[in-house]
Amino acid sequence: MAVTLEEAPWLGWILVKALMRFAFMVANNLVAISSYICYVIVLQPLRLLDSKRFWYIEGIMYKWLLGMVASWGWYAGYTVMEWGEDIKAISKDEAVMLVNHQATGDVCTLMMCLQDKGLVVAQMMWLMDHIFKYTNFGIVSLIHGDFFIRQGKSHRDQQLLLLKKHLENNYRNRDRKWIVLFPEGGFLRKRRETSQAFAKKNNLPFLTHVTLPRIGATKIILSALVARQENGSPAGGDAKELDSRSKGLQWIIDTTIAYPKAEPIDIQTWILGYRKPVVTHVHYRIFPIKDIPLETDNLADWLYQRFIEKEDLLSHFYETGAFPPPKGREEAVSREMTLSNTWLFLIQSFAFLSGYMWYSIFQYFYHCLF
Repeated sequence: MAVTLEEAPWLGWILVKALMRFAFMVANNLVAISSYICYVIVLQPLRLLDSKRFWYIEGIMYKWLLGMVASWGWYAGYTVMEWGEDIKAISKDEAVMLVNHQATGDVCTLMMCLQDKGLVVAQMMWLMDHIFKYTNFGIVSLIHGDFFIRQGKSHRDQQLLLLKKHLENNYRNRDRKWIVLFPEGGFLRKRRETSQAFAKKNNLPFLTHVTLPRIGATKIILSALVARQENGSPAGGDAKELDSRSKGLQWIIDTTIAYPKAEPIDIQTWILGYRKPVVTHVHYRIFPIKDIPLETDNLADWLYQRFIEKEDLLSHFYETGAFPPPKGREEAVSREMTLSNTWLFLIQSFAFLSGYMWYSIFQYFYHCLF
C-alpha cells in the first residue's frame, strides 16, 4: 500500500519511536538482568543460612523485572481493564491461573495486571513453552524456578514427570503461591484447526475463540499441590469465605484475555509500540479447589466446560465490547488497572544504578588484577 505525503511524517515518527524504544529495551535488559544475576550470586550465602529470606528477596527483584516489562507496554498506551471477581482477595492464598492463549502478548498482559496484586508476582511460578528458555529472560526464569515445557506427543509423558519433580523440588521450597498455566498448549492460531478436528471426532463443541485444553499439566499440579483432608477429599477454600487459611492449593482462577476486534498483541508490538493504544480486557472467575474433581475423566469434563464458557464470554465480548454480567446482575462492572509512574521510575532507576555499580566493581577488580 502506497504511503501518501500526509502519512509520511507520522510513519517516520513511528519508526523513530520504535527504534528508540528498542534501544531502551536493550539497555534495560542489559543492566537489569545482569544486576539481578549479580545480586543472586552475592546472596548465595544467605540462601544457605536462611533460604526463605533469600527467595523472598529474589522474588521482589523478579517482580521488579516483570514490572519493567510491564512498563514498556504501559508507556505505549497498552493498558488493562479487569472484569469479574476481584482476585486481590485471594492474593495471599495458593492458586492456579488457567489462561487462554492467543499470542506472546498474553504473558506481558499478565505481567502488567498482576503487579498490583500484592506479592503474587514475586511468589509466582510460570509454566511456559521451552522456547522462552532461550530468550533474554530465560536465565531469570531458570533462577526463579519457572518451568519450561516442551510440546508434542513424543515429549508429553516425560515432560509431565519432569513437571511433577519440579513442583516437588521447587514450589514449596521457594515459597511459591501462584502458578500460571496455559492449558491449551499453544497459541490459538496454531492449535485451532487441530482442536476442532479433535472436537468433531469426539463429539465435543466446535470452538473458534479458544481451543480445547489439555489435561496433563493441570492434573499434575492438582495432584502435587492440593492438600487432602483425612477422608481424602480436597482441603480448599470456600467461595463465600475468601479469608480461608487452609493449607495447600486453594483456588483455581479461570482467566480469560480478550483483545478488541480479536486482534492480539505480540511481544514485538509490546516492545516497539508501533500499534495505537489498546485496552486489553481480562476476566476472572474464582473456583474453590474443593469443588474441582480430581479424577482424570471428571477433571477433563470440568476443564472442557470452563473453555466452552470462555468461548461464550469471548463471543459476547467481540459482539458487544464488554463481558456479560454475572448471574443475578444486570450489568457487568469493570475495573481499570493502573501502574504507578513513580514506582516504575524508581525500579528503572534502581536497575540502571545497580548496573553502574556492578560495572564499577568489575572494573575496579579488573584494574587490580591486570
